[in-house]
Amino acid sequence: MNRSAVTPHLGWPGTASTSAPGLGWPAPQSSSPPGAVASPPTTPSGVSATTEAAEDAPATAVALDALRASDDASDDASDDASDDPGDAGNGAATAADVSRETTTGRRVRALPRPNQPRVMVVANQKGGVGKTTTAVNIAAALAQRGLKVLVVDLDPQGNASTALSVPHAEGTPGSYQVLIEGTPIDDVLVECAEVPGLFVVPATLDLAGAEIELVPMVARETRLRRALDTHLAESLEVDDAYDYVFIDCPPSLGLLTVNALAAARELLIPIQCEYYALEGVSALLRTIDQIREHLNPHLVIGAIVLTMYDGRTRLAAGVAEEVRRHFGAVVLKTAVPRSVRISEAPSYGQTVMTYDPSSAGSMSYLEAATELALQTEDLA
Repeated sequence: MNRSAVTPHLGWPGTASTSAPGLGWPAPQSSSPPGAVASPPTTPSGVSATTEAAEDAPATAVALDALRASDDASDDASDDASDDPGDAGNGAATAADVSRETTTGRRVRALPRPNQPRVMVVANQKGGVGKTTTAVNIAAALAQRGLKVLVVDLDPQGNASTALSVPHAEGTPGSYQVLIEGTPIDDVLVECAEVPGLFVVPATLDLAGAEIELVPMVARETRLRRALDTHLAESLEVDDAYDYVFIDCPPSLGLLTVNALAAARELLIPIQCEYYALEGVSALLRTIDQIREHLNPHLVIGAIVLTMYDGRTRLAAGVAEEVRRHFGAVVLKTAVPRSVRISEAPSYGQTVMTYDPSSAGSMSYLEAATELALQTEDLA
């Protein structure tokens, strides 16, 4: 059974006349959104996306290789400095070049910082595609690389709070108080104990009723945006600005998700490499058009992450190919594989980045986070 026999079955009825057969989405725009990286190849890269030859790899892959090479150089320089303290000023890496030690004990080069905080909403109408997993693991990977990161948990289930080991029992101050009571974010902020530099606004079951409570409120769609803008401005005033903000949404397109879309500047969309996930993205794109028209005209798709990729199946390859064909450069080259370690980590109140740093899942999210950060360098 060849791939051509599989791919046509990924689409929906009545979409044969569209420019992207099988998906039913509008024709891709000629220009890439801000933050797009170099166009990746059609074939998904699986766990490690940057092991191809440099002459065949896109610019982002080459940059990833260069970053890893610089990590090794920093390690060697640090070793030389520790052997001969007198030569530290000559051969050791500078403090600006090297971040703190990761959980593996290896010192790595810090990633480039954006000129202003990148506020990204992690959303997909389809549940079970890896929204929360992607949000917390990419956030943890960026924080481990020396960046300051904020995660806003807007899902009443509080799974992001669980994965980051942040208390979120009923009554705990969190995103509900921010949205409904107007509590400043600084009053509910908690730093993740496992990952210094990673801050969390927790979510509790109280959020389950927030959808109804928001209905009669004035400017109900922009309450999160006002609170977040105020917090980011205050952080900037004290010279302690955030680099990234990730807003984790529930698997629906209700008022909570609308608040997140109105507050964000970019979308980070996890897409599971299965057919049903494509339907969720199609519905999300229609909602994005409405948000742009009425609430947030500057919202763009910053990145798409392929999750739960299984290289043994033709379906996964077909879905990945369809997504890359339509969205092009915004699809990260790294595809996150199915991993038992990724699933186990939240039960220990950890991300996979701290639970098993050497696992395939951890390395994939580190690669994805690095690609995301290198978008900032490309725009500089």
